[in-house]
Amino acid sequence: MPGPWALFRFFATAEMITWALLILAMILKYTGTTEVLMSAAGGLHGFVFLCYAVVSVGVWVNQRWSAGRGAAAVLLAVVPFATLPFERSLARRGEPDATWRLVDGRSPRTAGFWDSLEAWVLRNVILAAILVVAAVAVVFSLLLLAGPPGEWFS
Repeated sequence: MPGPWALFRFFATAEMITWALLILAMILKYTGTTEVLMSAAGGLHGFVFLCYAVVSVGVWVNQRWSAGRGAAAVLLAVVPFATLPFERSLARRGEPDATWRLVDGRSPRTAGFWDSLEAWVLRNVILAAILVVAAVAVVFSLLLLAGPPGEWFS
């Protein structure tokens, strides 16, 4: 299983790339060129956004980040292109770690619900991955049914 650093970097980069695709699709749509890319770019960005949020929470727990840093990691996905500079600033400080702390023996005991959940995930990687992808797919599907965010309260 990839470590926290590799997962976080991958999804921070993917989030930035899907933002670029979404913005390009919006430019093409609102300039009257074509709307064909909107559904694909919007859907891909939404799915990657949810995956990035899940990975960020997992890394938050592993790193034992403060609430502010963890929330920043998740919420910066809302700002176009902000995840990659955030990831780079963490990397300059040597974060996140390359390995999971519960695997490499730095924290042999779990402390609370989140540590216990992380320990279970690390012991059952394939099952956990299937469950997370299924949960993300369910949330993604519900959001698709809800429609674009601008129309939620209309």
